[in-house]
Amino acid sequence: MDRTYQYKGFTMEVAVESNFSWTQDAGTASPAYVAVVTIEQTGNPVAIFSPLRLGDAGGKAFSTEGDALMTGYSAARRIVDDLMAVESH
Repeated sequence: MDRTYQYKGFTMEVAVESNFSWTQDAGTASPAYVAVVTIEQTGNPVAIFSPLRLGDAGGKAFSTEGDALMTGYSAARRIVDDLMAVESH
């Protein structure tokens, strides 16, 4: 799942990657998701920094695509807000 958002003159791309991890307790494979965030200044083909891979607060993968997507989106907005604050000083 990939989404692109425009925010304050930046293009934020959030991709959700999945893999299946084996759960030893249940003896089954369960999906795990991470968000990959790329931020570019609109009209500039070069990313502001390397793509970020995000998991949940405990450093583990997310259990749903939606959680990974929304966390990636929220993180991207916070990064852009921080970049804008630094540029205005």
